[in-house]
Order: sequence, then structure tokens, then C-alpha cells
Amino acid sequence: MAARELHGKLLLDGEALRRTAARIAHEIVERNVHLEQVALVGIHTRGVPLAQRLRHLIEDFTDVSVALGSIDITFHRDDLHVRADGAPVAEQPVVKATRLDFDPEGMTCILVDDVVYTGRTVRAAIDALFSYGRPARVQLACIADRGHRELPIRPDYVGKNLPTSRGERVQVQLVEIDEVDRVLLIPEGETR
Repeated sequence: MAARELHGKLLLDGEALRRTAARIAHEIVERNVHLEQVALVGIHTRGVPLAQRLRHLIEDFTDVSVALGSIDITFHRDDLHVRADGAPVAEQPVVKATRLDFDPEGMTCILVDDVVYTGRTVRAAIDALFSYGRPARVQLACIADRGHRELPIRPDYVGKNLPTSRGERVQVQLVEIDEVDRVLLIPEGETR
């Protein structure tokens, strides 16, 4: 299957995305002295391969393999509406696996996502994470922060701040899912 055709403005190519991930991994190492107490938790979908990449980079830099997990936020979202007597109001998301092969109690859990926008996904991820235990700290890493926050949430590690209009979209594409590594700015009104 060929890589998707380029639509929108290219913000980061594959090499720039690799450098960005390496910088985030270095920042995580610098700010977390006790890496054995750190866990990277990818938020489905693109946060999962990003967390895996960060884990490999941290291990390359330090010879320490931090804990790794993935989390599904479906049941913690605030935008799902189901009617008791009929079909759902909107298309329902597919539930993916949550996998935490570590006890989050007392850990520094770093949630990893591709794009931070309103903050609602992060809020749902925090709720989901706390249903498995009480971490000592929760941090947030993302490739792109596009602003327009609706909740008081700010990433600790940001690859790129991208001021956008509400109608524009930032799309992170990863080779593990999309067969290409890049970040695009999709203009208002253009669909996937």
C-alpha cells in the first residue's frame, strides 16, 4: 500500500519528526532523575507508537528501559452520547486495549499523544489512568500543541507549538499507522 498523498502544508518531514522525538526524549531524561520510576503511556491511537519511539530513544541515551503502556480513553470521554431507547446520537469510537504492565502507584506517568488541542482527550486519559492506580506525578508529552484549550491543561514536553485557527487541523502521520512520518496542517474544510 502506498503512502497517503500529501494534502495540506508540510510542517515537519520524517527527519524533523525524528529530531523532535529525540529532543523530547532528552528533555524527559533531564527532568526525571529516577528513570526506573518513569512510565510512558501512549494514548490511542498515535500516542502509542510515539511512546514506543520515546522509550527506545531514552534507552539508547541512558541504557534504562522505562515502563511502557497504552491507554484507551473511550469510556472516559465527555462527548459520547447514547440514548437508552435507540441508536447512539453520533458515530461511536472503536474501543482499543488498555495495557499497563506496571503498577502506576507512585510512578511518574508521562501521557504521550500526537496533538494537544482542547485538552479533553488528556483529561479523559488522566481519568482512565487513575482508574488503575494513583501515580505520584502525571506529565504530558506531545508532538504538536495547537492551542485552543478548553481545560487548564498544558504539556510538559512539546515538539512544536503550532498556532492554528479552529477550522484548521494538525495531522501527525506515523509510519506505523500511515506508512509515512510527517506533520501536516490541513486547511479549513478539507477532509481526511
